[in-house]
Amino acid sequence: MSMLFTPISIKSVTLKNRIVISPMCQYSAIDGFANDWHLVHLGSRAVGGAGLIIQEATAVSAEGRITSADLGLWKDEHKEKLKRIVSFVRAQGSKIGIQLAHAGRKASHAIPWEGGKQLKSKEGWTAVAPSPLPFIDGTQPPLELTTEGIRNIVSDFKKATIRAADIGYDVLEIHAAHGYLLHEFLSPLINYRTDDYGGSFENRIRLLLEIVRGVKEYWPEDKPLFVRISASDWADGGWNIEESVRVSKILKRLGVDVIDCSSGGAVAHQKIELAPGYQVPFSERIKKESQIITGAVGLITSVEQAEEILVSEKADLILIARESLRNPYFPLQAARQLGEEIEWPNQYVRAK
Repeated sequence: MSMLFTPISIKSVTLKNRIVISPMCQYSAIDGFANDWHLVHLGSRAVGGAGLIIQEATAVSAEGRITSADLGLWKDEHKEKLKRIVSFVRAQGSKIGIQLAHAGRKASHAIPWEGGKQLKSKEGWTAVAPSPLPFIDGTQPPLELTTEGIRNIVSDFKKATIRAADIGYDVLEIHAAHGYLLHEFLSPLINYRTDDYGGSFENRIRLLLEIVRGVKEYWPEDKPLFVRISASDWADGGWNIEESVRVSKILKRLGVDVIDCSSGGAVAHQKIELAPGYQVPFSERIKKESQIITGAVGLITSVEQAEEILVSEKADLILIARESLRNPYFPLQAARQLGEEIEWPNQYVRAK
């Protein structure tokens, strides 16, 4: 059997294959509520045969949204529509996860196809961050979080976790990548604090560890907990792979099951060396040195490429994003290409 279609069990959850749909913002919600777009988008990937589908960055507070069209889980009323999505995805034999997030200084922007620019205070809301540094020079700086504000954010993650557990997600992922709030605390290029949350490596990782501990109080012990990190800022003096290995070892000791290895997004002057599978070396190094399950993501577009990553033990899971947008049925076609016999939806069998 191919590695791509070898099941993997993480705690009580068994994925039927190693293909994971990466969380991708759809910018299609109103007041945080999911709708038919989200049902069809996520449901199509389940029909397409992915082992795990991770729901887009879902804000733990209204102020933590990237745009006003982000999904949210900051109030109980959000749960009903999300339960419908979870039920449909699981009925197709796939597992479903949720990525909990806070946008930090990248909050309060227009949706991408309307320009994506930072909204003025009268149109949006004031963003918060570890330090009052804007992502783009000349734009409105975020407010520096107080200690009380930090405590409130930890509380928001806990409350969202309670709701996620009640909805019935199989996996919970904490978003600590792409220049959003938790990554902002990690990166010395953004975090200029002089209190217990800034300066040293131990201080910069403090908020992430507090949130992991807080989430674990309420997330079922038998269900997997993922953390997505940016393994490198791709900028001099920034967060780097050595620190990513260090924090991954600590996260494993705290009970995190998977490190989802992305990169970049912290600063506008980053210089990313794009190439097929350009982030795979990060997942490989973290897997080997931290002895933790890793997911590889980023310009993974072919079956052969995905299989080679797994066979060479560079990662345990393959996360696909844009390729999934182009082809929701990538897993079904990948199985055919690898000579694997997998179950198709009854409604689609005549096309097998």
